[in-house]
Amino acid sequence: MSATHHSPSPQNLSDYDFELPKELIAQHPSKTRSESRLLDGRTNTPLDRVFKEAPDLLNPGDLLIFNNTQVIKARLFGKKESGGQVEILVERVLPRQSGQIEHFVAAHMRVSKKPRIGDALLMDGGFKAKLLGRWPTNEGPLYCLSFEQDPFELMQNFGHVPLPPYVEHADDLEDLERYQSIFAKYPGAVAAPTASLHFDSSLLNAFEKKGIKTAQLTLHIGAGTFQPIKTEKIDEHKMHSEWYSIPAETISAIQECRKNGGRVVAVGTTSVRSLESWALGGASTGETTIFIRPGFEFKVVDLMITNFHLPKSTLLMLVSAFTSYSHIFDLYQHAIKNQYRFFSYGDAMLLQRTKH
Repeated sequence: MSATHHSPSPQNLSDYDFELPKELIAQHPSKTRSESRLLDGRTNTPLDRVFKEAPDLLNPGDLLIFNNTQVIKARLFGKKESGGQVEILVERVLPRQSGQIEHFVAAHMRVSKKPRIGDALLMDGGFKAKLLGRWPTNEGPLYCLSFEQDPFELMQNFGHVPLPPYVEHADDLEDLERYQSIFAKYPGAVAAPTASLHFDSSLLNAFEKKGIKTAQLTLHIGAGTFQPIKTEKIDEHKMHSEWYSIPAETISAIQECRKNGGRVVAVGTTSVRSLESWALGGASTGETTIFIRPGFEFKVVDLMITNFHLPKSTLLMLVSAFTSYSHIFDLYQHAIKNQYRFFSYGDAMLLQRTKH
């Protein structure tokens, strides 16, 4: 964290780097969801709070918007016919065409030597996955595989929780419960909307008592959220695509909130991406490749609850655009100094949009 973090409009990847002591990367969730820490970063003076105090920081009439995607057990293990180990991470289950017998998925594949197109993989659990080629094009980043049975059922029965790369233990029963928000409803994500992980039913009751409204949307988070940026000029980075849907009742709730002078509080960067994609393009359902970085004009979100993000990540760029680059790095410096826990199982912060 050096003085270089105060350049007014950072456009280089190296501007978003910082040093994080390894012990601050949370390997397990806090004992109770709402007992994690909350850094109130709405002003220049950061305030250390506990997450269950969040209702005190919002006003009656404010609107919290959650992502209700459900994390699928997307990590599958198996062998090639030659006996070599293979690991598949299902990124999305592809829609079935009428009359289609097989089920298709788009997936990442980890294997020492890539199988040939048409090869069958023998997966743990006794089912086969057949490699059909790259996806969505011949040069695409993912692989298309066919399953004989419903992929959601196979993943539920034989899959593993797709913990992020920096969580170093194998998934267990705790992860099954805690790497999933209490709002999880629609299966399709391979990473949790982590800002939602801090909410429990008693906290929701406290928001309701205070007159703070809630609404939901869906964005199925892909593994691309962890993809490193490979270009030094951030404008040259090509964002991955994620599917989102904002229901009509959520749009009505936003309009009602605005009319009554309330503020829209996005829970997590995925809620921000969905809402701002909708505001830009008008579509309430579709694919988003929105890349929010400094200079972006926010149209919907007034406040954001978010976890702490990886160095050099698109999510760190998003929060820098939301409040200000120098303010974010000041907050991160405070968080490191005060031993906040980082990343998916870590603590959270509350940010207010900077008016340009």
